[in-house]
Amino acid sequence: MLKKFFTAALCLTVLCFAGCNETPKTPVDDTPSTPPEPIVYVNPLTGVEDIESEEVLNRRPVAVMINNMSVAQKVQTGLNQADIVYETEVEGGITRLLAVFKDISKVEQFGTVRSARYAYVDLAMGHDAIYVHHGLDKVYCKPHLKDTQAFTLDTNNAGKRVKNGLASEHTLYGDGAKLWNHFENKTKFDLDLDKVKTWQNFASADKNVAFENVANTVTVPFSNSYKSVFKYDTEKGKYVRYFKDTLRKDYITGESEYFENVFVLLTSITDYSDGYHRNVSLEGGDGYYCVNGTYMPIRWSKGASSNSFKFTDLNGQTLEVSQGNSWVCIAKKSINVNFE
Repeated sequence: MLKKFFTAALCLTVLCFAGCNETPKTPVDDTPSTPPEPIVYVNPLTGVEDIESEEVLNRRPVAVMINNMSVAQKVQTGLNQADIVYETEVEGGITRLLAVFKDISKVEQFGTVRSARYAYVDLAMGHDAIYVHHGLDKVYCKPHLKDTQAFTLDTNNAGKRVKNGLASEHTLYGDGAKLWNHFENKTKFDLDLDKVKTWQNFASADKNVAFENVANTVTVPFSNSYKSVFKYDTEKGKYVRYFKDTLRKDYITGESEYFENVFVLLTSITDYSDGYHRNVSLEGGDGYYCVNGTYMPIRWSKGASSNSFKFTDLNGQTLEVSQGNSWVCIAKKSINVNFE
């Protein structure tokens, strides 16, 4: 009996030691791995984090002359994707637009594209942008184009004529990806910025920039026939663009055109000696900054062609600008800007 007891105890001891010598199993981690978040860079033209690569961040912007004749506004496209749009007179009370894109390769179609004018070359140079146009003012603008890198868009490069029910001069559109590919492979343009500079002093993303004066509707009468109107959309928190009483929409997408910031810069605009083309001074002056349904008086300056705009309050303090895209009206100082 005692012998059987010792035999059973010995077997139990051997089993215990055998179990202790087993290699412990590594626990299985069933938690799914989280991929690293992509690096996003701040767009220097808007202050918004939406640039997806360092290569794009270091690219020069592209500034495109956009047709703004009243008959052609209904076939405009691509303005919603512009970071900044400038509007000022060209001749006969008519305005034209300059749409500035940090990454034009993302813009499937833009246009319609029209001819170059002197002031717009200066505006493009202030961003070190490649200036895109079709045609030019041969007397005043042509000599100035030699001061920058300009590109004539046409059907033999990245442009195409699209039937839209209008005359031929209102039918030229560009393809952003094809245009940038053409710059890379068919031109000797300098495509990289010497230094990435922020266009304005942008506020933090969580800050609501607003002022005491009400500006739910902003009317800028460039001339008797051309009035740009911006109405604040409380749901979007942005201004939507009108021409007089007509809501302007993208020709391709049908979307309304929304902008975070609206600037009205007042200056001297006179005729050149031909009595036709308009000479727009970009030295500096007074103006208004509109955002979130409010506005404040400002002062602005630019000066040399290669200079960017500087905005300050009336005390000379650098203006804090809300993050987002901007529409900049440059109008003669004799007009009455209306705020409602």
